[in-house]
Amino acid sequence: MRFPTIPLNLGIKACSFHNQTEKAGARLTDPTLFHSILKTCSSLPVRYGKSIHASLLKQGLDSLTSTGNSIMDFYMKTGSLDSALYVFDSIRSCDSVSWNIMIHGHLSQGASDEGLWRFRQARIFGFEPNVSTLVLAIHACRTLGAMDEGLKMHGYIIRSGFLDITSVQNSLLSMYAGTHMERAKELFDEMPDRDVISWSVMIGGYTHTGEAQMALELFLEMASNTCIEPDGMTVVSVLKACTNIGDINMGRSVHGVVIYRGLNFDIFVGNSIIDMYSKCNDHESAFKAFTEMPYKNTVSWNSIISGLVRGEKHSKAVSLFSSMGSGGFRADEVTLVNLLQTCKYVDTFQCKFIHCIVIRWGYELNELVINSLVDAYAKCNLIDLAWKLFNQLRTKDRVSWSTMIAGFNHCGQPDEAIALFEEMIRAQERPNEVTILSLLEACSVSADLKRSKSAHGIAIRRGLTVEVAVGTAILDMYSKCGEIGLSRKAFDQMPEKNLVSWGAMIAACGMNGLARDALALLPEMKLHGLKPNAVTTLSVLSACSHGGLVEEGLSFFENMVDDHGVEPGLEHYSCMVDMLGRAGKLDSAMDLIKKMPETMRDSVGLWGALLSACRSSGNSGVGVGAVSRVLELEPQSSAGYLLASSMYAASGLWADAARMRWLVKVRGVKVVAGYSLVHVEEKAWRFVAGDKSHPRAGEIWAVVEQLHDCMKIDERIESESHWEI
Repeated sequence: MRFPTIPLNLGIKACSFHNQTEKAGARLTDPTLFHSILKTCSSLPVRYGKSIHASLLKQGLDSLTSTGNSIMDFYMKTGSLDSALYVFDSIRSCDSVSWNIMIHGHLSQGASDEGLWRFRQARIFGFEPNVSTLVLAIHACRTLGAMDEGLKMHGYIIRSGFLDITSVQNSLLSMYAGTHMERAKELFDEMPDRDVISWSVMIGGYTHTGEAQMALELFLEMASNTCIEPDGMTVVSVLKACTNIGDINMGRSVHGVVIYRGLNFDIFVGNSIIDMYSKCNDHESAFKAFTEMPYKNTVSWNSIISGLVRGEKHSKAVSLFSSMGSGGFRADEVTLVNLLQTCKYVDTFQCKFIHCIVIRWGYELNELVINSLVDAYAKCNLIDLAWKLFNQLRTKDRVSWSTMIAGFNHCGQPDEAIALFEEMIRAQERPNEVTILSLLEACSVSADLKRSKSAHGIAIRRGLTVEVAVGTAILDMYSKCGEIGLSRKAFDQMPEKNLVSWGAMIAACGMNGLARDALALLPEMKLHGLKPNAVTTLSVLSACSHGGLVEEGLSFFENMVDDHGVEPGLEHYSCMVDMLGRAGKLDSAMDLIKKMPETMRDSVGLWGALLSACRSSGNSGVGVGAVSRVLELEPQSSAGYLLASSMYAASGLWADAARMRWLVKVRGVKVVAGYSLVHVEEKAWRFVAGDKSHPRAGEIWAVVEQLHDCMKIDERIESESHWEI
């Protein structure tokens, strides 16, 4: 039932007139007069409507069906569900209007369960829903995921003759789309009249279920076979589909449609265009689309900043953040999280700067921001600040613990990472896959077999070993502990393996001197339908290099493109140079460098591998050229100077060796000393050559002297045995 509307000012006058009449002792007795007054009361302060209700109660008119419906409609529109329910129960005879008001009110205010229950009750009493109520009931089925109820609703709609109404059909499409696309497609094909909403729902459904290609094909059908123009909702779904499969050409075409149709004034569409270009790695087009947007919001700024961060254009992202404030927009949590990812690339001071913003703008209790800040401090090697911030957290969730454990790993502190994991368990926080991966990494770095087995046990008890990433990390951990047998066992027990798993197993064999086993895994991997990629082939070459299989390595390298479809990259060439250098074939290594693409020759890894080989063989003739390239490419790294010094010393060129060490001092190069780790009583002790700062340095040096004496005795015995022979 629809009641006539009256202007707001007349409604206020009507309510005032009613109140004045009441005060004068007179009463309005005609029920029809109250309908329009109550209709107006829904947009006035609630006291007006309550006073009218009170008057109707006094006169006993509230139990009349039409009057009760008006009162109930007023309470529903003011959000007073309990009062509306009281009125509904007071009506002597509820009609279809009563039920529609009750059901529509509940559904429109989000009380989906109650609304659907009322709908079922109403059908028992034979009520006839209106289209608006039906649409809301279907939407409630979708919101609750009540597909069985939705199917019953669909059957009721067919029997009741509502299926020919386009809005009802579109609601049913929305209910099926995204979860039951086959049913949605059947319904869509049966629709005689499809509007833009029908097409948009189907395109959005295919996009949501990961069938992006189907979404694009349907859009092309819509564009070519109908006279229906796409709207903003259609375009956003199509752009998302383009993003999902990286079809930038289609994305550009859709962008053209947006401009032609004037949809670029829709902020939601503009943000989707930025996101599409960014995720398709066309950051210039993304930035151009951003600058051309007539209207922007915070999401627009976040989209372009996020895209720049993803594209590793960190300085530009930080610069854009500065412009954001001057443009009148304030950063939110998403902006801050994106910026924190730039800190380790731009400036470690950036962490502290953003931390200040977090405090000033009141984000200290925002878990996403604080966890990201802890991660940023750790990635910038400011582990003490990360630890301090972590300890200041009032409540620590699983993400907080996992972030801090990963932070210790990043900063080369596996003992602290393992200790924190144990503290996490004591705090009764359940670790997830990410936490376990960080624990396995820490055990891998510490190379402590006892701890590694314990971590493996934890992964088993948590039921996480079935995850491919966890299984791969376990086999890698054992390989770094030198337990290749346990690595292979973990690999064989994995229920599912991917390319990374096979690559890790090949690398594990190579690392532990089983080069032929690494090569044997390659055809086995192919039998499982997996094709090696650049990383896998690099692992094979590395295994050949460390295992001395030069001929096999050369043959594999030469046939990489034909046999595996992998073009050799810089890492492959560097590995080949290292392999030839280890075998003493420096001339062949130089020939390979000359044959490789010029764009790859300016690599410190390539020339470093050659220099290392020259040091081992004492070939300073070839090494001189390698020295100049290494020092030119990385003048502030101590590794090149030390390698060169060792090479010259091995060749007896003491003046040149001294000159290298002199250059280190003159250029202010920081020398990073190598160290050894020894585990004693579940603690890792670090030993650095010449270090006397250890609290038990006297005892250590005494043992070192004893070991040296033993080595001299062994050498003398071996020499005497040789002469006896």
